[in-house]
Order: sequence, then C-alpha cells, then structure tokens
Amino acid sequence: MQHTGTLLTAARGALDSLPPARYHTEWSARLDDLQYAADQIEQILSQAASEPGSEAARTAQQAMWPHLVIWAEHTNTACDLADQHQAAPAATALSSDELREWTQIARAARSSGRLTPYESWYDADQRLITIAVLEHEDETFTAVALAGDLDSPDVQVLGHYEDELEAIGASPPPVPPGVLHPSASPYAERVHSAEVSFQALIQDVREARRASDVAEAIETAVDRYGLSRGQLVRLEEFVSVCAEFAQALGTQHAQRVAGRLGALSRQFAVLTAELREAGDDLSSTVAVLPPHRTRHAHRPPGTGHPATPTTLPVAAPPATMPAHRR
Repeated sequence: MQHTGTLLTAARGALDSLPPARYHTEWSARLDDLQYAADQIEQILSQAASEPGSEAARTAQQAMWPHLVIWAEHTNTACDLADQHQAAPAATALSSDELREWTQIARAARSSGRLTPYESWYDADQRLITIAVLEHEDETFTAVALAGDLDSPDVQVLGHYEDELEAIGASPPPVPPGVLHPSASPYAERVHSAEVSFQALIQDVREARRASDVAEAIETAVDRYGLSRGQLVRLEEFVSVCAEFAQALGTQHAQRVAGRLGALSRQFAVLTAELREAGDDLSSTVAVLPPHRTRHAHRPPGTGHPATPTTLPVAAPPATMPAHRR
C-alpha cells in the first residue's frame, strides 16, 4: 500500500481542479472510502506481522477482506481522476474552417455507414468523446476524435490522426464512468436461489410419461411469483435491464437499441403468458404416453450381444386399415 497516498493525493488534486459537477461529491466520498480502507489494511498488516501465524493474525487477515473490496471497486475512480493531470493535448493544427469541413465529412460518413466507433468516454467538461475510424470514398482510412453524440447535428470533430492510439493520446482524458444501479457491486455476495436450469427441465420432459409432468416443467419455467422465478421470467427481466442500460447511455443510437430491447422484453412477457396457458391446457388433458413408446432394454455387459429393444417401436395403428392388394 506504499503508493496509495501518492495516488489519492493526485486524485484529490485533480478533482479539485475539475469544472464543478453534481457527482463530484460522490467521487470525493469514494476517495474518502479508499483512504479509510488503506489505513485499515495497513493497521491489519502491522498486527499480523507482529504475531505471524497466530490465531489473532489469521483473524486480522480475514477482517482485511471488506477493505480490499473497497479498493477493488473504486481504484478505477482514483486512477481516472489522477490521469487528469496528464499533459493537455497539443493544440490542433487545423483551422476552424478545416474542423468544420472534417465535421461535415464525419457526419456524411456516419450517415452512410462509413464511420466506425472505436472507443468512447466522457471528459471533465461532460462531453462524450468518441474515437472512430472514418472510411473515405477512395477506401482509405483516418482516425478521428469527435465530441458529442455521433448521431446528433451538434457532433464536432476535434482532430484527425494516423491511427486510433494517436487519437486517444491527443484527446481529453476520461473521467470515471457511471453505473446503472448505484448499489450494484461485482464483489457483493450473490443471492443463490433454487432455480432449475433449462437443461434439467428439458431432461424432465424427455423422461416424462404424463402430460402433468410436462405441464409442471412449463409451470417451473414461467413461474413469476415463486421462491425461484422461472427462466423465461428471468429472460424477460434480463432483456428489460439491458434496455434500461441502453436507454441510460443517452445517445440517439443507444436509445433506438433500447426501444428494440424494450419491445423484445414485452414479446417475452406475451410468450411467457401464452406458454403458461398452453401448460394449463396440456395438464387438463390428463393424458399419458401410449405403451408402444417403450424404453430400450440393455443386456448386462459382457454378454456379447448388443442391446436390443424389448418391443419394436412401431407406430400406433391407423384408425382404418387399408385394403390388401392382390
């Protein structure tokens, strides 16, 4: 943890120099969390070093885990803020007229599908910065840096470069990106439910003998209110959350994708309801499979004979027997 102080000092200095924004308070709180966690880790390591191998040392090391999680969650915030100290990009050699011309070229390329995004981030001025590859009509390529929504009439070219890495190095550095749900954490304890996998349900149907068995498998897949929600309900929820994320991106293209995902989520909801009705109808048949659909018997190993079915899997007899031809 010897470099944490340097990192946090650089991050705080950069944060103080940024243009005001409402989310700076939250970033400052993250830096406070990192400092507290670093102090606790250092204290725990000191205690463990004084009594190596003891029960107290092992207990202290276990107590270090929550503080390590804080660093795992928020280190990128500190690093992104510290990077704001990097040298400002050299002023572009392009005149204002040339930048307008390149902006028109980029907009035309976007409209015709010849502008391919490579990477994007937000800068300290809350601008969306995108590095993209522009294909010219003569099939040559140029890396460009743009500010703003690529599909907005306000998008502007900041400069053009030999390749994407040069464009990234000459562009404003990124600030920490946001999250969809503030309480979400990749290191939080996962809630394990008793959900049944689709593979298990498929196997249940393959082994089923009664219509009620299959209806029960369908009910498991579409269960919306039980302790373990059904797979199709989870799929609907998954697509809905993806739509929420796309909508939160805020760009015009992402909002169109959000609309598609939202429509898919609604279609899954309709599909789930129809499947539930079909399962109820299947259950009401109280039917069983006909006896000619019998399992194959297997001879014991070492008998020298291949496994043979006990009865031939013949089709069910037709309702009317055809006349014999002479």
